[in-house]
Amino acid sequence: MGIETKDKTILEKFTRDFVKILEKYTKYIIVSGFVAILHGRSRGTEDIDIIVERIDLEIFIRLHKNLLKKNFECLQSSKPEEIYKYLRDNLSVRYVRKDNLVPQIELKFAKDELDEYQLETRKKLPFTGTDLYFSSIEMNIAFKEELLKSDKDIEDAKHLRIIYGDKIDEKEIEKRKKEIRKLRL
Repeated sequence: MGIETKDKTILEKFTRDFVKILEKYTKYIIVSGFVAILHGRSRGTEDIDIIVERIDLEIFIRLHKNLLKKNFECLQSSKPEEIYKYLRDNLSVRYVRKDNLVPQIELKFAKDELDEYQLETRKKLPFTGTDLYFSSIEMNIAFKEELLKSDKDIEDAKHLRIIYGDKIDEKEIEKRKKEIRKLRL
């Protein structure tokens, strides 16, 4: 077993521990680089991107307190009202295990119809070997090719295209890219 496998296991456990608490309060999806990593792509990441439904402050405070009990902390603030304001203003916040700066969960509220659609159509992806929820492969590819476009994102999209091959719905990708251009560009 190489370092890649060990790191993947650490990221998976960290994510699973966080999500176990999160799903008691709201729907979530995992997006971006960790999706490609769980599909066998060898590349590093220090954060797991998670989008959640918008929840009210009272529910968020309960979520935050539960995270604290389980040894997580927010890097932006220790005050749940301040953290909630970040999220409400469409900014992300980062949670870590106490006394560890990595890995990190980058948490954000759904900010538009694209994010809401991803949450409504979330799925467990069989090739990951996990029981975590993700946005669709088509949505991940669309975001990486149309919006993010870094070298790492383009390589992630290529990797997902190889893994899923003819199971990918190209019309769906084009439809999502059109929505990305309309809502995000």
